[in-house]
Amino acid sequence: MVEILEAQGIAVEFSCDQTCCGQPAFNGGFWNDARGMARHTLDVFSRTGDPIVVPSGSCADMIVHQYPELLRDDVEYVSKAQNVAARTYEFTQFMVDKIGLSNVGASFCGRAAYHPSCHGMRGLNLREQAQTLMEHVDGLEQVELPCAEECCGFGGLFSVTMSAISGAILEQKLDHLIASGADLLVASDVGCLMHMAGGLQRRGSEIAVKHIAEILNEQG
Repeated sequence: MVEILEAQGIAVEFSCDQTCCGQPAFNGGFWNDARGMARHTLDVFSRTGDPIVVPSGSCADMIVHQYPELLRDDVEYVSKAQNVAARTYEFTQFMVDKIGLSNVGASFCGRAAYHPSCHGMRGLNLREQAQTLMEHVDGLEQVELPCAEECCGFGGLFSVTMSAISGAILEQKLDHLIASGADLLVASDVGCLMHMAGGLQRRGSEIAVKHIAEILNEQG
């Protein structure tokens, strides 16, 4: 992602002080722990007034929607949360909606199915951004993923606490993926990618799994 942004003349700063956004703790009901991680993240990103670009829809949704709510009674941090939330973007959202760029000159051969993550689609209303970017990748053919908007079953801690249900949802998703005829699965959320890649590996499938930034950074 950094290489793609820098190729467009955008200077990227990465603070090594940043840690987890706190979403796993938040989803697990450990809100005090999540608040601690949120405050730390806000301190780090409040050092700059620039846009914050996140390569995962779930983390972006946590910062954009959950931080202001989680810290609404914290007089010191609520304004920080609102400020950071207002300038935080998921990667494809930043590319297409913020800077108006749909063609990065990428080239990649394959038949790709795109899985829209739940947090990106339902939390951030990301609908067409990724497909718009993929349309301009030379040599890449997009194929329809049946029931694409259905969850892959990961759901963070859900995949651990309710593994049987998570696994059943995953198997259905993989059935749809294989039926699509794709030789490549693309998504914008690392959790979904990890979950589906594991399922494909256990099946012995040769379908490749890549984050959209990996595709957009290819030059043939």
